[in-house]
Amino acid sequence: MADKQTRIRELCDLLNKASKAYYAEDREIMSNLEYDRLYDELVQLEKETGLVMADSPTVHVGYEAVDGLPKETHERPMLSLDKTKEVEVLRSFIGNNRTILSWKMDGLTIVLTYEGGAILKAVTRGNGTVGEVVTNNARVFRNIPVQIPYKGRLSLRGEAIITYADFEKINEEIGDADAQYKNPRNLCSGSVRQLNNEITAGRNVRFYAFGLVSADGVDFENSHEKELLWLRSQGFDTVEYRMVTAETLDQAMDYFRDALGQNPFPSDGLVALYDNISYGASLGQTAKFPRNSFAFKWADEERETVLRYVEWSPSRTGLINPVAVFEPVELEGTTVTRASLHNISIIRQLALGEGDTVTVYKANMIIPQISENQTRSDTLVIPDRCPACGGPTRIRMDNDSEVLMCENPACPAKQIKSFSLFVSRDAMNIDGLSEATLEKFIARGFIHEFADLFLLSRHKDEIVEMEGFGDKSYRNLMNSLESARTTTLSRVLYSLGIPNIGAANAKLICRFFDDDLAKIKSASKEEVASIPNIGPVIAGSLSDYLADEENNRKLDHLLSMLHIEKEENQNEQTLKGTAFVITGSVEHFANRNELKERIESLGGKVTGSVTSKTNYLINNDVTSGSTKNRKARELGIPILSEEDLLRMIEEKTTGGD
Repeated sequence: MADKQTRIRELCDLLNKASKAYYAEDREIMSNLEYDRLYDELVQLEKETGLVMADSPTVHVGYEAVDGLPKETHERPMLSLDKTKEVEVLRSFIGNNRTILSWKMDGLTIVLTYEGGAILKAVTRGNGTVGEVVTNNARVFRNIPVQIPYKGRLSLRGEAIITYADFEKINEEIGDADAQYKNPRNLCSGSVRQLNNEITAGRNVRFYAFGLVSADGVDFENSHEKELLWLRSQGFDTVEYRMVTAETLDQAMDYFRDALGQNPFPSDGLVALYDNISYGASLGQTAKFPRNSFAFKWADEERETVLRYVEWSPSRTGLINPVAVFEPVELEGTTVTRASLHNISIIRQLALGEGDTVTVYKANMIIPQISENQTRSDTLVIPDRCPACGGPTRIRMDNDSEVLMCENPACPAKQIKSFSLFVSRDAMNIDGLSEATLEKFIARGFIHEFADLFLLSRHKDEIVEMEGFGDKSYRNLMNSLESARTTTLSRVLYSLGIPNIGAANAKLICRFFDDDLAKIKSASKEEVASIPNIGPVIAGSLSDYLADEENNRKLDHLLSMLHIEKEENQNEQTLKGTAFVITGSVEHFANRNELKERIESLGGKVTGSVTSKTNYLINNDVTSGSTKNRKARELGIPILSEEDLLRMIEEKTTGGD
């Protein structure tokens, strides 16, 4: 059984790679014959084992948006764990009991319920008693089984996580530092709680089971380890563990400590759980903690150093971020000289002053932090003037913390950061305008608002004489600006730097209002908030921005410089809800990928394999005896040539006239 499960996972990975190469990258890594052979092998193995993974090419998990996340009470309350940073305290807890020692993953705890072999529901931990129902999103977790061999009612717990690699990739795609996620856990929490599971699917959330709640009629021989092994037999990835006693603890601790630095996922410690189920249950619990398990938190490597000064860094939103700069120290193998202080409240809690002796560490062995101030001189002066513009600052409350803000709307730091976002790849995508260049243009008075960038030709003589410029650089910049004039409304909306409105949210808003700025401007806050995945905070930011007369003047001035095109996916969705498979060579399109993009722009979906959920197979050789054609005929699925497809699109678009 285990060998078959391993083969199922291998085939899913291999076939998905082949589909991606074929459809997204216009290259082949295996022949159609080989693909079909492996696909048929996967289908057979899924029948034999009853196991179907969420990423299997034999199934299509549909994307769906919901209006909200309902609440649900857990079958059993989820208590927190008592914890320690001392190995000897952990050893004392373990004693002579056979104990499971496993990773304490730093993600979002989820309770899954299966019935009849299919996933029934997924609920977040919430407050331990009541959680949010996220079943839609769990169905698209990267490694979750959507069907399992066991047909009884099963309830299990595990951790949803996002790997460091996926976290970094998502942040790179965002580009704007102010809008990036702070850590993988926050990203995971937001991803799991999305109202549209298509967004969740794109985040590569993974699930690792760490405990079983109930499984009717299964004998686990009074062993939690047997539960984990059984969960593996059902197709779940389980948390990595070692079986230990007090005597063998040191060897296991050495293993986990060495593995921590190479882990692809965030972990903030270990969990010890007595293997003997009945013994653990007999111990009961305190008011806060179960007595059969214990958490171990890594003792962070700490170093003392001297705070040299605090650097105040203004952002495009006006928030002035404090950063501690201290004498260099070695932490977890790297030299560290800086740590974010986050806000004024933390500075006051630490009672900081220049020259103080402070203790620094890396949170989760990654992010430098100040944990303690030995001196506590409390002499640090909070600037009453912005370091960038000299304008007045103000301390205000934000999410129960005090933050420092620049009051000057014309602050050059705000302008530089705002212009930097405006020209970035996901916004207006204007090459040749680094922050350093923007700073020079602002200082010389060339640009005051976004529209001025498209009038830089007025300053040609001065620009070509600037250091680092010349005729060639100037021409390249003008070409880039000219290309940027043709853009989409969602790019413009994102480029404005409206708080809480990222590139994805801008697309959702523009799509909802048919790329019509007049509709967006006239929409009520409630109407914008009703857009799936938007909500009242984003709606409030947009409404406040558009209510400002000066903002509207600048926006209209900018739009007068641009040619706005509708997004490709704004075409009439004539193929919405229709699933296609493409095979063979194409004639009317440059390649299969271009044909795929055309179908998707009209709301259709393209998959790699013919299944009962396929609506049409596209093959210019309609009468061929290929495997895909045979499969389509067996299932009664129509086979279309490109001309048939184009004719169908035209008829749907014109209504058959």
